[in-house]
Amino acid sequence: MKILHIFKKEPSSTEAEIINIHSRSFEVSIIKLYEDGIDYDNFVKEVFSHDKVFCW
Repeated sequence: MKILHIFKKEPSSTEAEIINIHSRSFEVSIIKLYEDGIDYDNFVKEVFSHDKVFCW
């Protein structure tokens, strides 16, 4: 299963721990919207290519 985590701000320690747990069993990707230079075409492709999406 592919899981995508989208962050609008720096992840908290709890959120980072959840990602760590997910990455033990699943393929995990992260998109940081708070960083400059977001390729929104790629962003949309990533959202639709993952099985689950978590927005923080």
